Amino acid sequence: MVRFLTPFKIFTAVNVVAVLLQAFTAGQLLGGAGSAMHGTGAGAVHVAGLLLLVTGVLMWRPGRGPGWPALASLAILLLGFVQSATGGSGAVALHVPLGMAIMGISVWLAVWAFTPSRSARSVSS
Repeated sequence: MVRFLTPFKIFTAVNVVAVLLQAFTAGQLLGGAGSAMHGTGAGAVHVAGLLLLVTGVLMWRPGRGPGWPALASLAILLLGFVQSATGGSGAVALHVPLGMAIMGISVWLAVWAFTPSRSARSVSS
């Protein structure tokens, strides 16, 4: 798991930043700005989610780490696609809570990945 923990940390951070930028551009939409940045950001969230999933699976299977980060990463990726579909269709009542769920799972993974004792436990495993 140790050799895959650093890439997982990197992609967890990238994912959180991408999701935060989406929240920022969503706020700009409310202020009357165009949707181009928000639409482009959706692609970044999808790519970040895919990279997070790949490193989560690598940490789990060959790395012999826990499997739940891979499942949480899969949830982020799949929820991101549903999020895009609901945003494109104008279903704001579902789009906003999905965005908050994605943010919550993303931050949860980041906190787990960057907990200092994680590296010490991984080395001893």
